[in-house]
Amino acid sequence: MRTFIVEGDGLPKLTSPISHAVVVNHLCYLSGQLSIGASGEYIPGTAQEEATRAFGNLFSAARAAGFALEDITFVDIAFVDLADLPQVNDVYAKVFPEGRRPARTVYQAAALPYGGRIKVMGVAIKDA
Repeated sequence: MRTFIVEGDGLPKLTSPISHAVVVNHLCYLSGQLSIGASGEYIPGTAQEEATRAFGNLFSAARAAGFALEDITFVDIAFVDLADLPQVNDVYAKVFPEGRRPARTVYQAAALPYGGRIKVMGVAIKDA
């Protein structure tokens, strides 16, 4: 059985034909999140500001799907400019406690939706 998460506490309004998350049994796929506000508008900012908002949206999607921060096992981060990596690493170190940090990938993309600087997505798994 699959559950499609399209709304929930703290989640921005969807402006694209997607789900914030899809749950299959004990696995949750978290869609890419940008620096998006409650009404679905892109909010530009520094790399740290955009990363903080994007991770907040990712965590809101996980919670809406019934998963906790500790359940996130993989994170994928896309950057328009990899020079932003040190600032985003600062945010990453704050939001994920040492010893419980997910595996991750980072890469540079030519462009992101809405002119965003950073997009984060992830996978969460509950113990079966």
